[in-house]
Amino acid sequence: MTIEITEQHQQSTGQIPVRVVDSDVHPTPKRGELEEFIPAPYQQLFRLRGQGAGGQNYYDAPDYANAYAMRTDTFPDDGNFAGSSPELMFRQVIMEGGSDLIILGPLNGQGQTDEEAHALSVATNLWQDSCWLDSENNWHQRYRGSIAAAIQMPHEAAREIEHWAGHPLMAQVLIYAEPRPAWGHPKYDPIWAAAVRNNLPVACHLGRGQHNELPMSPVGFMTYNHDLMVTYSMLAANQVMSLIFDGVFDRFPTLQIVLIEHAFNWILPLMWRMDAMYEARGPENGLKRKPSEYVKDHIWFTTQPLDYPEDKLELTRAMEWMEGGKILLFSSDYPHWTYDDPQWVAKHIPAAMREQIMFGNGIDVFHLPSTVPALAGQKRAF
Repeated sequence: MTIEITEQHQQSTGQIPVRVVDSDVHPTPKRGELEEFIPAPYQQLFRLRGQGAGGQNYYDAPDYANAYAMRTDTFPDDGNFAGSSPELMFRQVIMEGGSDLIILGPLNGQGQTDEEAHALSVATNLWQDSCWLDSENNWHQRYRGSIAAAIQMPHEAAREIEHWAGHPLMAQVLIYAEPRPAWGHPKYDPIWAAAVRNNLPVACHLGRGQHNELPMSPVGFMTYNHDLMVTYSMLAANQVMSLIFDGVFDRFPTLQIVLIEHAFNWILPLMWRMDAMYEARGPENGLKRKPSEYVKDHIWFTTQPLDYPEDKLELTRAMEWMEGGKILLFSSDYPHWTYDDPQWVAKHIPAAMREQIMFGNGIDVFHLPSTVPALAGQKRAF
C-alpha cells in the first residue's frame, strides 16, 4: 500500500488545506532499533532493562497483560510493538483517521539516573531523525518530530536543543514533569532560554516517573490506579503555578508550554483561584499581570483525554468559559487505548472554536504549513 500511495503522491501537485493537526502521536522503536543510537556506556544497561531487569507496572489499563494499554490493531504484523511502524501509523492516523500533520511524541523512558535520562534523549533524537523523519519513512512530509531533552540535566538538555533546533522537521522540545524541583526554579532557565532562542514550544507529556519521582498526593501515595491517573492533573496544576508565580514567563516573555495528556478542564477553577489570590495579595511576588492572562498567552493543553460529561452542554459551557479556542490543541493519543478519533472530537467541540482547536492553534504553535500535498483516498475528518 505504501508503494501505491507513494506513486500517487509523486504524480500529485495539488495542495489541500490542513484541517487536523494531531499534537500527540507516539512512535515506538522496533526491537533493537534504538540501541545503536544509545551512547556506548549505556547500551548493555538498557539491553538488560529491555529484558525485564528492574521492571515495574502499576498501570491497570484494560487488558494490559495482552494489549499493554494500546489499540490492539496498532501492532504491526512483523511482531514489533504498537506505534513502531511508520507505514501502519501513516495508514491509520492520516489516511483512515484524517489527521493532516502529526507531532511525534516518543516516550522512550527516563532511565533511573540523570545521566541515563540524557543518554536516552540523545538516542531518541538520533532515532527519530534516522527512522521516522527520513525521506523514506516521511516521504509524505506529514510527520514532525520532538527534540527530547532531559530536564534533569538542564545544561546538557539546552545543548541538545541547540543541536537539533535547525532541523526543519523538529517542531517542539519534549520534557517530563516529574523531576524535582518545580519548573519555576532558575536551574531550568537554560532549557527555556534555548527553546525561546530557537522559537520552539516546550511540551510535556504525562509520565509516571519512578521511585522517588512518582506523583504523590498531599496525603501520600494513592490506593488505586484511578487515584493515580487523576493526580496527574494535580502535577500539571502545580507546574502551571510554579511557572507563573516564580516568574518564568516574565523572564522569558515568548515561551510557550504545551501540556500533553494532562486533561484540561481543571484549568478553569485554577485560573479563578490564582486570580483571586492575586487580587487579594496584590503583585507582591512581582507578577505584571493576572495569572489567568499568563495561562492564555503561554500555556496550551491537548484535548485528549477529553473528560466528556453526560450533559454535553456542561462541556460546551466549560470550554467557552475557559476560552478554549485560545488554549487547546487537538490530540488523538495514538496508538494508546484512549485514542480519540478527530472526527468524534470535532463533533463535540463548540463550532465557534472548532477550527482553532482542530488545526489553527497547532499551525501557529508548531509553525506548520497551512496546506499539504493531497493524498488520494485520505479521509477528511470534518
